[in-house]
This record gives sequence, C-alpha cells and structure tokens, in this order.
Amino acid sequence: MSRRVPAPALPVDRDVAALVVKVGNYPLHHGGVDAIRSLGRLGVPVYAVAEDGWTPAALSRYCRGRYVWPAEERADPKRMVERLQEAGREIPGPAVLIPTDEEAAVLIAENSAALAEWFLLPRVPSHLPARLASKRGLYELCLEHDVPAPASSFPQTAADVAAFAATGAFPVVAKNLEAWVRLRAPVVSGTTVIATAAELLAMARAWGDKPSVILQEYIPTEHAEDWIVHLYRGAGGDPLVLFTGVKVRSWPPQAGMTACAYTVSNPQLAALAGRLCERVGYCGIADLDFRYDRRDGRYKLVDFNPRVGAQFRLFENAAGVDVVRAMHLDLTGRQVSLTPPSTDRRIIIENVDLTARLSARLSRRRSGYRVPVPSGPVRTELAWLAADDPLPAAAMLARSAGPLATYLRRARRTRALRRETETVSPPSAEPAALLPEVMTVREKS
Repeated sequence: MSRRVPAPALPVDRDVAALVVKVGNYPLHHGGVDAIRSLGRLGVPVYAVAEDGWTPAALSRYCRGRYVWPAEERADPKRMVERLQEAGREIPGPAVLIPTDEEAAVLIAENSAALAEWFLLPRVPSHLPARLASKRGLYELCLEHDVPAPASSFPQTAADVAAFAATGAFPVVAKNLEAWVRLRAPVVSGTTVIATAAELLAMARAWGDKPSVILQEYIPTEHAEDWIVHLYRGAGGDPLVLFTGVKVRSWPPQAGMTACAYTVSNPQLAALAGRLCERVGYCGIADLDFRYDRRDGRYKLVDFNPRVGAQFRLFENAAGVDVVRAMHLDLTGRQVSLTPPSTDRRIIIENVDLTARLSARLSRRRSGYRVPVPSGPVRTELAWLAADDPLPAAAMLARSAGPLATYLRRARRTRALRRETETVSPPSAEPAALLPEVMTVREKS
C-alpha cells in the first residue's frame, strides 16, 4: 500500500473547487480517483460525477460531494449540460472542470459558453477536442502537420470493409471512430487486433451498413515501444508541464489500458507533442499515445485524448506539480512551477497488472528488444491503494468480479470466432486498390 506522502507546498487557491466529470459508464476508473486525491490532498474541495454512490471515486475521503446522474442522462449532451449547470449553481464559487473521458472533454468544449458562468475553463477552440478525439479528425491533423501516424482506413460501407479484407494488410487494429458514438453504438468493445481477413469479415457482420470504425495499421509488438505524453498547456503558449514515459505492460496485451509504466525523458517526443499542440492551437490537459516503430525509427501518434489520462499520477515535476494541479493553478491565476520533471517514477495499476505481467513475460521471450526503462531505483505510485484513502481500493476489489467475467466471455467469443474463420476462406472480390479513404502518412524529410 502506498504510504501517504506529505502534500507539496503549492500556492493553490483552496476557495476554488474542482468537479471531476466522466460521461461513460465504467465505475472502475482509477484516473478519476487519482484526480480527486491529487487536489484533495492540497485542500481543494473536489466533487465528482459518479455512476452511483458506491463507485470508488464517490467513496474517496477527498470527494466533497458526488453527483449521481442516470446513464441515459449522461449520454444525452443537452441534458448533461443542464446537469452541469445545476451542479455549478450548487458548488460555491466558480469551479474547475476536469474531464476524464473524451465525451466529457468534447461536451465541455462545445458548450463552454453555456458553462462559463459557473466554471473555469481552458481557452480551447470549441470544435478542437471533438476533432482530436475523432480517429479520422486526428489522422487528418497528423497529415496536415506532418506528424507520423499509423496508416489508416475509414470504411463507409460494408462493401468498403470487404474491399479492405481483399487488399489490406493483416493483422489490423479496429477502433471506434468517434467519441459519443462509441457510447450509443460501439462497433468494437475497445481497441481490437484482427488477425485475418476472414476474421474481419466475420466481425463486420455485426457492424451494419455504415460502420463507425477505423482500421489502422498494426505495428508488430516485436518492433514497437508504447510511449505516453501527458501535458497541460495554458493559453499563453508553451506547455506549462510536459511529461514523457514508456508503457511496459498493458491489459489486454498491446491494445488495452496501461498496467505499468515508467517515466523516461524523451526530448524528441516532447518536442513533437508540443509542436503539434502549438500548431493546432490546443490548450488544456492532454494525454497522447505514441507507438515507436523500430522499423523506420519514427514515433507514430495513435491517440490524442483531450482530457486527463488515467495514469497521470505517474508524472509530476520536482515541485510536485502534475497535470491536474497545473490546470487548477493556471486557471485560478496562480504560478505553475516550471521545475524539471521527476524521472524516477513508475505507476502500477494493481487490478490489471498481475495478468499483464504474466502476458508480458511470454511476449518478451519472442522479442530481442528491451524497453528503455530507468536502470536505477524508482518510486512506485499505486493507482488504487493508498494508506490515507483506503475505501476506493476496497470498492474496486468488490466490483471487479463483474468486469472480469465480461472480459472472459468476450475472450471466449473471440477465440470461437477465430476457430470458425480459420476454416473459412474470404469471399472472392474484384482486385482493387485500397479504399479511397485510405491515406498513408508522408515520409518525414
């Protein structure tokens, strides 16, 4: 269990509360818990939107109040704005809004004018978070600003999927295309690696005539490193804090949430992320995922999440400032310390790391590469366990059985589907080039 570390002496305004906002229905979310703790330990009043009163976030000792709204209301943007306005009237003074999923970030940005009376908000163009959270929008921005990204296809119809199956390279990664749409009509349950054309066609039978999906180039694990960038950029220009780290384990493997990651200084990646934010005009908190492709030596942007990353507590600078604290300091007019990032930290997500560790050991036997983690002593940050705030971890353990059973059911269905497709050849198709929507990232000069 993590021992309680004395809170740093930061000049926070304890009269300005924070509201942690999540739209999606997934109670076991450690990022929200850690955001509550990060500010709560400094004496900032923190409130949270929660699925119910027994979510881990709602049970944190640092959660001053919770807003339990029905899932159907949280999935309705108009009703959600009304709910946030109601919360704004109840919370004393203006509060800082902290989005912890893409839907919340898009909702807040697109309705900033309606929320500004009660909340302090970054000065981000209202349309930009939606475009960054969109897989198509992000890919177009990467092409426009010469940022490497995996080659991607955006099938518009079932016929487009069949055309890709006939001509595309496999394995391929499938993801839901847009925020909000993934809540109403998800094509896949999460990032999904599809091994063969036959498997793609079998899965696509359930996608309908107009699949909201991206088919993205798969970078083989034996040639890849997964890097993360967390930053907060104020309206004044350069990021006030920017951190880089490397993911060493995830669950499910190669396509899931972070299970263990380390801080690793990477000036090249930091410059790439900062330059992209400057060029597109992004302000606020961001969590970027890059995959380093050893075959061509490029960092390829996989996701740009315009919100707090779940593993943000991996990072802080020498003054104890993480991205959540930087946001609160900046939006309340306080100075953000620009001390160097700490480089001796790691984070472990306890509820998924054991399984991920076993999987990673098997994977490393097939790879001749070693992920560049720090060689010296490191300080470990646990996502759930905390001596000064034990209830969230207890609630996580009590509620973990259901999600685990759901994952095992999905895994069994996937294995059955693969066994089925192993004996089925894909239907013939006219030879054709890739879909018109397929775009290849330009070579970097």
